[in-house]
Amino acid sequence: MTQISYRIAADIGGTFTDIACMSSDGTLVTAKVRSTPHDYGEGILDGMHVLLARLDLPMSYFDSLLHASTIATNTILEGKGANTALVTTAGFRDVLELRRIRVPRLYEPLYAKPEPLVARRSRFEIAERLAPGGDLIVPLDTPRAKALAHELRALNIEAVAICFLHSYANPAHEDQVEAIFRDILPPDCFICTSHDVLPEVREYERTSTAVVNAYVAPVVRQYLTALERRLEKAGFAGRVFMMQSSGGLLDLEKVVSRPATVVESGPAAGVVGAARLGKAAGYPDLITFDMGGTTAKAALIQDGCLSITDDYEVGGGISMSSALAKGGGYALKLPIIDVSEVGAGGGSIVRLDAGGVIKIGPESAGAVPGPACYDQGGEKATVTDANMALGYLNPKALAAGTVIVSKARAEDAIRQALGDQAIGKETAITLLDVAYGIHSVANATMMRAVKAVSTYRGRNPRDFTMLAFGGNGGMHAAALARELNIGRVIVPVGAGVFSAVGLLFADTETGRSLALAGELGETLEARQMLTEALATIETVVRQDMKHDAALNIRRTVQLRYHGQGYELSIALDDAEVTPDMARQLRDDFIAEHQRSYGYVHDGKAIELVSVRVVGAISSNADPRIQRLARVEAAEPLAPRQAYFGPFGGLRETPVIRRDMLSETPAQGPLIIEEYEGTTVVPPDCRAWLDSFSNIVIDLDVRKEA
Repeated sequence: MTQISYRIAADIGGTFTDIACMSSDGTLVTAKVRSTPHDYGEGILDGMHVLLARLDLPMSYFDSLLHASTIATNTILEGKGANTALVTTAGFRDVLELRRIRVPRLYEPLYAKPEPLVARRSRFEIAERLAPGGDLIVPLDTPRAKALAHELRALNIEAVAICFLHSYANPAHEDQVEAIFRDILPPDCFICTSHDVLPEVREYERTSTAVVNAYVAPVVRQYLTALERRLEKAGFAGRVFMMQSSGGLLDLEKVVSRPATVVESGPAAGVVGAARLGKAAGYPDLITFDMGGTTAKAALIQDGCLSITDDYEVGGGISMSSALAKGGGYALKLPIIDVSEVGAGGGSIVRLDAGGVIKIGPESAGAVPGPACYDQGGEKATVTDANMALGYLNPKALAAGTVIVSKARAEDAIRQALGDQAIGKETAITLLDVAYGIHSVANATMMRAVKAVSTYRGRNPRDFTMLAFGGNGGMHAAALARELNIGRVIVPVGAGVFSAVGLLFADTETGRSLALAGELGETLEARQMLTEALATIETVVRQDMKHDAALNIRRTVQLRYHGQGYELSIALDDAEVTPDMARQLRDDFIAEHQRSYGYVHDGKAIELVSVRVVGAISSNADPRIQRLARVEAAEPLAPRQAYFGPFGGLRETPVIRRDMLSETPAQGPLIIEEYEGTTVVPPDCRAWLDSFSNIVIDLDVRKEA
C-alpha cells in the first residue's frame, strides 16, 4: 500500500497561530493555538503537536513545512533590526534621507518622515562612478574599500548593504567591494549588493530595498535557524519553505540570502489560496477580505490572476501600494501581492477620541492578554468583545470549546471604555447599540482597505465576489459587502485558518528582474533587445531552480509612456517577441493604462523600463477539500439572541454547522459556528453550500452602478 504523506502549513498571526495539514488523499486537518510572541517557533510546535495527537502519527510523517510569518515586517515596524551599514557612491550618502518628495498626509506640511533604517554615521562613501549605460567614469578606490572593511569590523557592524550608482547596468564595482568585505569582515556579517537584490533603475528605491534586505537579514536568519533546530529536535525531518511576498514558496537557504522577499509573507498566503479556490470553483473575480486579530487585509483577484505590485512601502501606517499615500514608510521595490492593510482586527482596542467618537485600533490586545472576553487579564474593550456582546460569538467557549470566554467580561469592558454616561437611562442608548456601533466603525475602517485595491485601482467592487476568511472575516463580511454593494460573499472551508490552508496550494517559485531602457517597437532591433533580455533572465531563473524541466515560466514587461515617472506591468506569453506580440504588448499596456488611470496618450511613445521572469514548480494541489477532519463542540448548538442593528433588531438566531447547509438557500439570520471561526448571516441574506463546500451568502443589493 502507498503510504499517505502529509504537508503542514503554519501562519503566525498577532493573536493566533494557524496550522493546516493536508494529506495526499485530500484530508484537511486544522488547529488554532495562541501565538507565542516571546518565541513564535514555540507556537508552531504547539500547533503541530495538536495535529499529531489528532492524527495519531509521529512527527516524521510530515514531509514538508510551509511557513508564513510577519517576522521581517515586525522587525522593521519595531525598529529591532541589525546594526546595519550602507556603502554607496561618493556624494550619495543621503539618498535614504532625501527619499521622494511625497508625504502621506496632505494637510500636515510639517509631517516628519520616519528615521532611516541606517543612521547617517553608519552610511559610508567610496569614490567610484559609472555612467547610466555602465561605462566607467571614475575607477573604484580599492584602498578605501579595504580600509572601510576594517572600520566596519571595528564597529561590530552586523549587516552591510552595498549600493553604487548605476550598478544595475554594470555590477563590477559592487562585486569587487563585496569580495573585499567578505575577506575582512566576520563570516556571520551579512553582506548584500543592490544589483543582486534589485537590478533596476531608481537609486532611492534600489538603495532602500537593499537596506531593508540587510536590516532584517540577521533577525530572519536567527529566527529560521532556531526554528529549524526546534523542528529537528522534535523529530521533523522534512524540508521547510517560506512564503514570499509575491505568493510563491522559497526554500530557507534562499530566504536567508534574500530576506526582503518575505517582508509581506503573512498576507500573501491567503490570497494565493483564494485565487486557486476561486478559479476552480467558478469565482474568477474576487475581492479577498482577511480579518484576523490585529489587522484586516484586502486584495483583488481578476480573471483568476493575482494583482502584483512592486511599488510598495513597509512601515507606513496603512500598508498599500497607492502612489497617492506614499512617504510614510520604507520603499520596497520587489514583487508583492497588492494587499492593502489597516489596523482593525478582532483584537483591535476600542476607545473614544477627544470629540467622543468611537475609534478602532491600530493598537491591539494581541495574544497576551487578548480581548477582555478571553478572561486572561485583558481589560480594554476590543472588536471581539463587541461581537461577543452582540451575540455573534458563542458566549461560553470558542474553537470547539478550547478557548473559554466570558460574555460578562466583554460587556464590562465596553462599559468601561465608553463610560457609563454613554450607556444607560439618561441617553436611551443600550449596550447593544454601542456594541453594534463598534462593529459598524470597524467595518468602516476596513472599507478603506477594500477600496484601496478596487475603487482606487479603477475597479468597481460591485463587479466582484467577496471571499472572506481569517478568524473574524465571516462575522463582518456580509455587512461590509452590503456597504460596498457587493452581492455575494464566499466563506471557504477552513476560513479561520485559510492563510495556512493557502500555503498548501502555493507553488515553489523564484524570480529575477533586469533593467531595460529603450522604446517598445515592432522593429527587428527593438524586438531582439527585448527577446535577449528575457532569455538572459530566464537562464538565471532556471539556474536558481536547478534547471527543473517542469518549470512554468511567467514573463512581465514594465512599460510607461515617454516622460512618465512610473510604469505598469504587462504579461508576455512568449520569450520570442514577434511583431504581433509587440503590437499586443502595446495594446495591453494602453488598455491597462485606461483601466488604471482613466485616460491614454494617443500616439505617444511607450518606453521599456524593465523585464521580469518568474519560474514556478506547481504544487499540483487540488483546492477542493476531499475530507475535513472536524472538531466540533460536544454540546448541541442552541439558538441565541443576536442583535443586527436598528433595522435588523434583536432576534433569536439559529446556530448551525457548515454541514447543516445545503444547495437550497436558507434565509437569515443564521450563525454558523466552526472550530476555526464564526460566520454571521444577517436577516436579509440567504446562505447555501456550493459544490466545494463553500458557504455562499447572497445579499440584496442595488443593481445600479
